[in-house]
Amino acid sequence: MPQLIAPTTRVHTSFLAAMAEFQAEGRGGAEDGSAVGREIRDYAADWHDPAVFAEYTAWLRSFVDEEVVGPMAYVPCTNLWFVEGDTYLGRLGLRHRLNDFLHEYGGHIGYDVRPTARRRGHATTMLRAALPMARARGLDSVLVTCDTTNTASRKVIEACGGIFEDRRGEKLRYWIDTQRQPAHEHS
Repeated sequence: MPQLIAPTTRVHTSFLAAMAEFQAEGRGGAEDGSAVGREIRDYAADWHDPAVFAEYTAWLRSFVDEEVVGPMAYVPCTNLWFVEGDTYLGRLGLRHRLNDFLHEYGGHIGYDVRPTARRRGHATTMLRAALPMARARGLDSVLVTCDTTNTASRKVIEACGGIFEDRRGEKLRYWIDTQRQPAHEHS
């Protein structure tokens, strides 16, 4: 069963395949401001090297530390990967607080599912699993945003209890109460 875990070298081969899928759909270009896009630009040429990949996963795990992310003008963030066995399915970032940019556009939680793993409920499962983690961090509600054109993500957010607040530019903004969660669907 898929689960959220800390970034790990165990999924190296699958991670590389997932990043190639993201690149094939156009992610990683200069206009891609997402975490996946930035990291493709910064690391894709070297991820194949196991030592570089180990440093990369350690770097992602270190984002919980204010001293690490502060100089980059980021907020502390718990980075998690959604994996099944040794298969990388996606990623989720749980930001511990909002800065001005995140309040307007990015939100507390961001997630991506690799293209070949989409339309299987993984994004909903990831977001639902992150809500108790947010609550444990003292966040009574979290802001989750999506592009106005991303119908799938909008449905994920709404399925997880997202209440629409407004549209700002090309972003739809939703708040999710971390204390009252919809019942999980049973398979």
